[in-house]
Amino acid sequence: MKTWQLVILFFVIALLSGAAGFFLHQQAADKSNTDQVAVVDNEVITPEAVIGKKAPAIRLSDMQGEIRQLSDWQGKLLVVNFWATWCPPCREEIPLFVDTQAQYQEQGLQFLGVALHSADEIQDFMVEFQFNYPSLVGNSDVIALGEQLGNDIGALPYTVLIDRQGIIRFSHRGKLKKAELQELISRYL
Repeated sequence: MKTWQLVILFFVIALLSGAAGFFLHQQAADKSNTDQVAVVDNEVITPEAVIGKKAPAIRLSDMQGEIRQLSDWQGKLLVVNFWATWCPPCREEIPLFVDTQAQYQEQGLQFLGVALHSADEIQDFMVEFQFNYPSLVGNSDVIALGEQLGNDIGALPYTVLIDRQGIIRFSHRGKLKKAELQELISRYL
Protein backbone atom coordinates (compact mmCIF):
# COMPACT_ATOMS: atom_id res chain seq x y z
CA MET A 1 0.00 0.00 0.00
CA LYS A 2 1.11 3.52 -0.71
CA THR A 3 1.60 6.04 2.07
CA TRP A 4 -1.47 8.10 1.17
CA GLN A 5 -3.61 4.92 1.17
CA LEU A 6 -2.34 4.02 4.66
CA VAL A 7 -3.16 7.53 5.89
CA ILE A 8 -6.70 7.25 4.55
CA LEU A 9 -7.07 3.75 6.03
CA PHE A 10 -5.92 4.95 9.45
CA PHE A 11 -8.22 7.97 9.19
CA VAL A 12 -11.22 5.73 8.38
CA ILE A 13 -10.35 3.37 11.26
CA ALA A 14 -10.02 6.30 13.65
CA LEU A 15 -13.30 7.75 12.46
CA LEU A 16 -15.12 4.42 12.89
CA SER A 17 -13.55 3.89 16.33
CA GLY A 18 -14.65 7.35 17.40
CA ALA A 19 -18.18 6.74 16.15
CA ALA A 20 -18.35 3.39 17.94
CA GLY A 21 -17.07 4.97 21.16
CA PHE A 22 -19.64 7.75 20.91
CA PHE A 23 -22.42 5.21 20.29
CA LEU A 24 -21.40 3.09 23.30
CA HIS A 25 -21.09 6.18 25.47
CA GLN A 26 -24.59 7.29 24.43
CA GLN A 27 -26.01 3.86 25.25
CA ALA A 28 -24.38 3.94 28.69
CA ALA A 29 -25.68 7.47 29.28
CA ASP A 30 -29.18 6.45 28.21
CA LYS A 31 -29.09 3.52 30.63
CA SER A 32 -27.88 5.70 33.48
CA ASN A 33 -30.82 8.01 32.88
CA THR A 34 -33.30 5.17 33.27
CA ASP A 35 -34.09 3.06 36.27
CA GLN A 36 -31.64 0.15 35.95
CA VAL A 37 -32.48 -1.38 39.30
CA ALA A 38 -34.99 -4.21 39.30
CA VAL A 39 -38.22 -3.10 40.95
CA VAL A 40 -41.15 -5.35 41.79
CA ASP A 41 -44.23 -3.98 43.56
CA ASN A 42 -42.35 -0.70 44.20
CA GLU A 43 -39.59 -2.60 46.03
CA VAL A 44 -35.98 -2.49 44.84
CA ILE A 45 -34.72 -6.02 44.22
CA THR A 46 -31.11 -6.46 45.36
CA PRO A 47 -29.22 -9.56 46.53
CA GLU A 48 -29.99 -8.62 50.13
CA ALA A 49 -33.66 -7.81 49.47
CA VAL A 50 -34.50 -11.31 48.23
CA ILE A 51 -33.24 -13.14 51.31
CA GLY A 52 -36.14 -14.68 53.22
CA LYS A 53 -38.57 -14.28 50.31
CA LYS A 54 -40.33 -16.98 48.34
CA ALA A 55 -38.52 -17.74 45.07
CA PRO A 56 -40.49 -16.34 42.13
CA ALA A 57 -42.25 -18.58 39.62
CA ILE A 58 -39.79 -18.67 36.76
CA ARG A 59 -39.79 -20.45 33.43
CA LEU A 60 -36.79 -21.06 31.15
CA SER A 61 -35.83 -23.61 28.51
CA ASP A 62 -33.56 -26.52 29.34
CA MET A 63 -30.97 -28.02 26.99
CA GLN A 64 -33.64 -30.02 25.17
CA GLY A 65 -35.87 -26.98 24.65
CA GLU A 66 -38.41 -27.99 27.30
CA ILE A 67 -39.76 -25.25 29.55
CA ARG A 68 -38.69 -25.82 33.15
CA GLN A 69 -39.65 -24.02 36.34
CA LEU A 70 -37.82 -23.63 39.62
CA SER A 71 -40.71 -25.52 41.20
CA ASP A 72 -39.62 -28.61 39.21
CA TRP A 73 -36.97 -29.03 41.92
CA GLN A 74 -39.32 -28.36 44.85
CA GLY A 75 -38.32 -30.22 47.98
CA LYS A 76 -34.61 -30.02 47.14
CA LEU A 77 -32.00 -27.62 48.42
CA LEU A 78 -31.51 -25.73 45.16
CA VAL A 79 -28.32 -23.87 44.26
CA VAL A 80 -29.06 -21.69 41.22
CA ASN A 81 -25.91 -20.45 39.49
CA PHE A 82 -25.90 -17.88 36.67
CA TRP A 83 -22.92 -18.38 34.40
CA ALA A 84 -21.41 -17.93 30.94
CA THR A 85 -18.65 -19.75 29.08
CA TRP A 86 -16.67 -16.52 28.63
CA CYS A 87 -16.71 -15.72 32.38
CA PRO A 88 -13.37 -16.75 34.04
CA PRO A 89 -14.73 -16.93 37.63
CA CYS A 90 -17.66 -19.03 36.34
CA ARG A 91 -15.22 -21.44 34.75
CA GLU A 92 -13.26 -21.63 38.01
CA GLU A 93 -16.23 -22.45 40.25
CA ILE A 94 -18.01 -24.98 38.01
CA PRO A 95 -15.68 -27.88 38.99
CA LEU A 96 -16.49 -27.15 42.65
CA PHE A 97 -20.21 -27.31 41.84
CA VAL A 98 -19.77 -30.59 39.94
CA ASP A 99 -17.90 -32.15 42.89
CA THR A 100 -20.41 -30.81 45.44
CA GLN A 101 -23.38 -32.05 43.39
CA ALA A 102 -21.87 -35.55 43.30
CA GLN A 103 -21.14 -35.47 47.03
CA TYR A 104 -24.56 -34.29 48.25
CA GLN A 105 -27.16 -35.18 45.63
CA GLU A 106 -28.35 -38.22 47.60
CA GLN A 107 -29.14 -35.89 50.54
CA GLY A 108 -31.33 -33.68 48.34
CA LEU A 109 -28.92 -31.06 47.00
CA GLN A 110 -29.57 -29.90 43.43
CA PHE A 111 -27.42 -27.48 41.47
CA LEU A 112 -29.08 -25.70 38.57
CA GLY A 113 -27.07 -23.73 36.06
CA VAL A 114 -28.61 -20.78 34.25
CA ALA A 115 -26.49 -19.97 31.21
CA LEU A 116 -26.45 -16.71 29.35
CA HIS A 117 -26.27 -18.70 26.10
CA SER A 118 -28.28 -20.92 23.81
CA ALA A 119 -28.22 -24.70 24.26
CA ASP A 120 -26.05 -25.14 21.15
CA GLU A 121 -23.48 -22.70 22.51
CA ILE A 122 -22.92 -24.57 25.78
CA GLN A 123 -23.33 -28.22 24.81
CA ASP A 124 -19.60 -28.90 24.25
CA PHE A 125 -18.68 -26.74 27.25
CA MET A 126 -20.91 -28.82 29.53
CA VAL A 127 -19.29 -32.02 28.27
CA GLU A 128 -15.79 -30.59 28.74
CA PHE A 129 -16.57 -29.51 32.32
CA GLN A 130 -18.42 -32.79 33.05
CA PHE A 131 -21.62 -31.14 34.25
CA ASN A 132 -23.65 -33.53 36.40
CA TYR A 133 -26.48 -31.07 36.93
CA PRO A 134 -28.91 -29.39 34.51
CA SER A 135 -28.56 -25.95 33.02
CA LEU A 136 -31.30 -23.71 31.76
CA VAL A 137 -30.52 -21.38 28.88
CA GLY A 138 -31.55 -18.06 27.40
CA ASN A 139 -30.50 -14.51 26.81
CA SER A 140 -32.83 -11.70 27.90
CA ASP A 141 -34.90 -14.26 29.83
CA VAL A 142 -31.83 -15.20 31.88
CA ILE A 143 -31.16 -11.54 32.69
CA ALA A 144 -34.80 -11.05 33.76
CA LEU A 145 -34.64 -14.15 35.95
CA GLY A 146 -31.44 -12.92 37.55
CA GLU A 147 -33.08 -9.58 38.32
CA GLN A 148 -36.03 -11.34 39.96
CA LEU A 149 -33.56 -13.25 42.12
CA GLY A 150 -31.73 -10.07 43.19
CA ASN A 151 -29.00 -9.77 40.55
CA ASP A 152 -29.58 -6.04 40.19
CA ILE A 153 -26.33 -5.36 38.31
CA GLY A 154 -26.19 -8.42 36.05
CA ALA A 155 -23.11 -9.89 37.75
CA LEU A 156 -21.65 -13.21 36.66
CA PRO A 157 -21.32 -15.55 38.33
CA TYR A 158 -24.32 -15.02 40.55
CA THR A 159 -25.54 -17.72 42.93
CA VAL A 160 -28.76 -18.10 44.89
CA LEU A 161 -29.58 -20.81 47.44
CA ILE A 162 -33.25 -21.75 47.74
CA ASP A 163 -34.29 -24.00 50.62
CA ARG A 164 -36.61 -27.01 50.42
CA GLN A 165 -39.64 -24.79 51.09
CA GLY A 166 -38.80 -22.45 48.19
CA ILE A 167 -37.41 -19.62 50.34
CA ILE A 168 -34.29 -17.76 49.18
CA ARG A 169 -31.67 -18.13 51.92
CA PHE A 170 -28.52 -16.80 50.24
CA SER A 171 -27.41 -14.77 47.24
CA HIS A 172 -23.90 -13.96 46.13
CA ARG A 173 -22.20 -12.00 43.36
CA GLY A 174 -18.92 -13.45 42.17
CA LYS A 175 -17.14 -16.75 42.64
CA LEU A 176 -18.09 -18.85 45.66
CA LYS A 177 -15.35 -20.28 47.83
CA LYS A 178 -15.43 -23.95 48.81
CA ALA A 179 -15.62 -23.23 52.56
CA GLU A 180 -18.52 -20.82 52.09
CA LEU A 181 -20.42 -23.33 49.94
CA GLN A 182 -19.81 -26.16 52.42
CA GLU A 183 -21.04 -24.01 55.31
CA LEU A 184 -24.24 -23.11 53.42
CA ILE A 185 -24.95 -26.71 52.50
CA SER A 186 -24.40 -27.95 56.04
CA ARG A 187 -26.67 -25.20 57.40
CA TYR A 188 -29.61 -25.83 55.05
CA LEU A 189 -29.29 -29.48 53.99
